[in-house]
Amino acid sequence: MTRPVALITGAGRRNTIAWAIATGLASDGWDVAFSHLGDYDRRMPLGGDPDRDPAALERELRALGARAIGLDADLADPEVPARLVAAASEALGPVSALVLSHAQSVDSGVLDTSLESFDRHFAVNTRGSWLLVKAFAEQVPAEGGRIVALTSDHVVGNVPYGASKGALDRIITASARELAHLGITANLVNPGPVDTGWMDGPTRAAITAQQPTGRLGTPDDVARLVRWLVSDEGRWVSGQLVHSDGGYSV
Repeated sequence: MTRPVALITGAGRRNTIAWAIATGLASDGWDVAFSHLGDYDRRMPLGGDPDRDPAALERELRALGARAIGLDADLADPEVPARLVAAASEALGPVSALVLSHAQSVDSGVLDTSLESFDRHFAVNTRGSWLLVKAFAEQVPAEGGRIVALTSDHVVGNVPYGASKGALDRIITASARELAHLGITANLVNPGPVDTGWMDGPTRAAITAQQPTGRLGTPDDVARLVRWLVSDEGRWVSGQLVHSDGGYSV
């Protein structure tokens, strides 16, 4: 039996949401292509994170029975999204699920955001995502496919990130209608604050205190919903923005 193929972006480090989605889908019977960007990980405060090891993710996915390929991809380059989808398709077969879990996120506000930073956030988070959706739809198998994008409400003090995610929301919502004739569903998941390594002690304590569940969300919490949305059981859900955050946003 042929395994379906998923392409997941932003899976460079072990404690990311994308890593949990990749391993979860492999366990569910998917083959997995994933992208990562070493330069971004090295530039960010987590750049020295020893858990950054895309080759380890490939090995883990294969141990779960999946064919797997990791691809370094700078989605700020407008030529890269189509090449990424083509490389995944060439290596593993037509891509049936596209999961957008990548993000450019460098804190700055209304008064201190540079033009360069603003443009790069939109190039990666918005334009890169749109071009990935376009390339995915152009090669989707006859039986259709799934798009799931991770989004965020965080904009105060992080204006270019939040604004570019807001624009992404509209693109994915439009895709649910415009691509429906291809058998494609498109949804957004807002996981709320998940500690993927970016929280310091005071931040972790403050956000946990605001969580009605009394704990922070985990990458696996997010992955469970994404796995359902791309499954056959999720086929009738499209055009939705789902807050999967343990009640944080209520």
